[in-house]
Amino acid sequence: MDYVSALVPPVVMAAFFIGLVVTIVKSQGGPNKAKEDAAVDAAISRAESVHQTPRAEGA
Repeated sequence: MDYVSALVPPVVMAAFFIGLVVTIVKSQGGPNKAKEDAAVDAAISRAESVHQTPRAEGA
């Protein structure tokens, strides 16, 4: 019975991981894709505009 108790945690973790991957794949796209893409694009453009702001000389 020691082998059963040794195999249960990896099997449970594998099942959870498979469920997580399936959930992530299913949530890609769909009706919220445009909203998610717009939010990511806005965040990237904000980060780039902050990063590319020229600094004054001697500051």
